[in-house]
Amino acid sequence: MASRARIEDVAAAAGVSIKTVSRVMNREPNVRPETRDRVMQAAEALRYTPHVSARSLAGSRSFNIALVYNNPSDNYIMGVISGVLDACACEQYHLMLSPAALEPESLLASVDELMARSRPDGLILTPPLTDAPELLDRLTGLEIPFARISPKQARDGVSVAMDEPRAAEQMVEHLVALGHRRIAHIVGHPAHGASGWRLEGYRSGLARAGIRFDPALVVQGAFSFESGVIAAKQLLDLDPLPTAIFAANDDMAAGVLYVAHERGLRLPQDLSVCGFDDTPIARQLFPSLTTIHQPTREMGRIVTQALLTYLRDPRPESAYRVAHTLMVRQSTGRPA
Repeated sequence: MASRARIEDVAAAAGVSIKTVSRVMNREPNVRPETRDRVMQAAEALRYTPHVSARSLAGSRSFNIALVYNNPSDNYIMGVISGVLDACACEQYHLMLSPAALEPESLLASVDELMARSRPDGLILTPPLTDAPELLDRLTGLEIPFARISPKQARDGVSVAMDEPRAAEQMVEHLVALGHRRIAHIVGHPAHGASGWRLEGYRSGLARAGIRFDPALVVQGAFSFESGVIAAKQLLDLDPLPTAIFAANDDMAAGVLYVAHERGLRLPQDLSVCGFDDTPIARQLFPSLTTIHQPTREMGRIVTQALLTYLRDPRPESAYRVAHTLMVRQSTGRPA
């Protein structure tokens, strides 16, 4: 059985020092492109794979990053995780998953324990933790690198987001174009910045169409299927009924479909239903769900790549923006 290639073998094949090979493998800056290419070609020819433990000792890094999350939508989190893993694989990093509480004291305790136990090189925060002031102040004070997905408030550092108010506004425009005037909205979890953005877009869409905002048509949800069921029952007890319900995420929209089917309503003839995020459930429901495609996987990949770049070469980072897409499917149509 052939012995495993060593870093010394790569250095000899590339005609460089061991330290140069280490710098290339650790993605460190200030290596000439031609030298980097020569080292990578030698490593590929020898099928050399650096030991994570050796990389960690050499660079005082763990080569781990942690995804810290608190989100009731498993579909959303899985999309983000897929993108983070894509970026980690390219950079030979490992991903740690760290669920956390929303309550500030418990949140800080869990993150402190994570840092003490595992010492990740950086953290990725998902909503609503992206805007937890106590956590952000703690990480900034300790100079722990972090990146945020869909932050509500601007702050220095790495972040990625999309124009959620405009996306929600576009969904309302779609419903208005079909002829709907009595359009209800189920708001997301109050701790999430996305909830306010999507409510803002809903109201803006109504205003642009000349439709008066009716508070009775807006019900609080929590981004979960169960909260969608509760909200749908409240909205479908109204007289007259709304002709369309726009839920702030797909999980809540699924709850609306459940209640509508339970009450014998035809979709979309008696009721149009739409969601937000375009998670896999949107295509698995019947009828398939009209929704806003939020590229969660791409957002996870972008923010992770930006964080890993920052770890190699710390410098001010700007916020990244991604585009959304209106996905029109079978759950919306003209009102009867």
